[in-house]
Amino acid sequence: MADKFDVVVIGSGPGGYVAAIKAAQLGLKTAIIEKWLNKEEKPVYGGTCLNVGCIPSKALLESSEKFHEAAHDFDTHGISVKDVKPDVKKMMARKSDIVGKLTGGVAGLLKGNGVTTFEGKGMLKANKVVEVTKHDGSTVTLEGENIIIATGSIPIEIPPTPMTENLIVDSEGALEFDAIPKRLGVIGAGVIGLELGSVWKRLGSDVVVLEAMDKFLPAADQAIAKDAFKFFTKKAGLDIRLGARVTGSEVKKKQVEVTFETSEGEQKETFDKLIVAVGRRPYTEGCLDKGCGVSLDERGFVQVDDQCRTTVPGVYAIGDVVRGPMLAHKGSEEGIMVAEIIAGHNAQMNYDAIPNVIYTHPEVAWVGKTEEELKAEGVEYKSGSFPMAAIGRAMAQEATDGQVKIIADAKTDRVLGMHIFAAGASEMIAQGVIALEFASSAEDLQLTCFAHPTLSEAVHEAALAVDNMAIHKVNRKKR
Repeated sequence: MADKFDVVVIGSGPGGYVAAIKAAQLGLKTAIIEKWLNKEEKPVYGGTCLNVGCIPSKALLESSEKFHEAAHDFDTHGISVKDVKPDVKKMMARKSDIVGKLTGGVAGLLKGNGVTTFEGKGMLKANKVVEVTKHDGSTVTLEGENIIIATGSIPIEIPPTPMTENLIVDSEGALEFDAIPKRLGVIGAGVIGLELGSVWKRLGSDVVVLEAMDKFLPAADQAIAKDAFKFFTKKAGLDIRLGARVTGSEVKKKQVEVTFETSEGEQKETFDKLIVAVGRRPYTEGCLDKGCGVSLDERGFVQVDDQCRTTVPGVYAIGDVVRGPMLAHKGSEEGIMVAEIIAGHNAQMNYDAIPNVIYTHPEVAWVGKTEEELKAEGVEYKSGSFPMAAIGRAMAQEATDGQVKIIADAKTDRVLGMHIFAAGASEMIAQGVIALEFASSAEDLQLTCFAHPTLSEAVHEAALAVDNMAIHKVNRKKR
């Protein structure tokens, strides 16, 4: 006889576990299913983000940045240190400790909120029945009045570079190196490629990034993208090659020879390690029985409406497995929305106010429309930017690279987008998200009192610059 629940969640990543907790808080009898096992073969929650994604990568980014700062920047502050050396094993141990604390914390939150957990792989069948195949091979059947599919995504593999243990790896493998590669290749100059390339470059690797597209960070505002590209190639030392399409690879004597095409013809490079970071795809393999009724689109994403309803009444899907940006916070907010809807509340999500962040140093962050998008849409706009080099706090922190840019509607003054390349961009971008969420005008930001000295003063000045009123820079002349 099947166990019956108001809500059954398949997957415990940032979308799934948040949805389960919220549903339980709203008084719904909730179950969650997770198949992930850690290195010790023990069940863990949190999905890709906590186990092999957002959290471990940020832990290594932080460690590598501190090493780089100690080795190269302390002298500027009058601090003398000698023979600074990275201890990769210790860095990895710290990363694993953080992951363990957070995944354990999620388990505690699920238990504390009364969510019933099932360890194994869940498959949705017809009539909202979910079959759970446990790790010992036994099965249990659950019936849900409502089902939430939160199965996430997995790295995309490409035929020219098949995964080869400890040589050609995906983003997960790149977080497990036990030594610093002398020469590292990265395929893909997107979020994952730039972050992972930055980690190992700071620790001493010679890093070459091969990007098939001719444009750098095409989803970002191009004024910010150009600023970032200049920094990453000139100051950070990443060898980023645009328009480089990888066509093949060959393992030779524990090294990888990569063949790629550019405008100059076929080229080859040899690396000690190769990271394939060309994106992720939705994960549904073995999760949806043929008779379950849930439809997928041509790219393999679960088809949903604006409130994450699938083609089957009572079945929802959230996070990386559905349309939209593959971001942990997007999945979490969708999880909360769906739990509210199931509980009978009116809930919706503002997809126009989802922040994007690349956690390099400096960071790249944006929310809302880019200048290129507005031009294509024929929207009249005005914009203002302000350099971090003119911010006192940035000078004190030796963090003067980058800028803040704000775009507003030319007629209504409503903020349409905020774009940042700067240290602390991941924190400052929240001000842009709030501005978009509350339909703020550039004038609202202009009239807001910002603390001094802070990096966020650049947001204030950029808002003033929208109307040629920045205080701490000479404004462009009005036409």
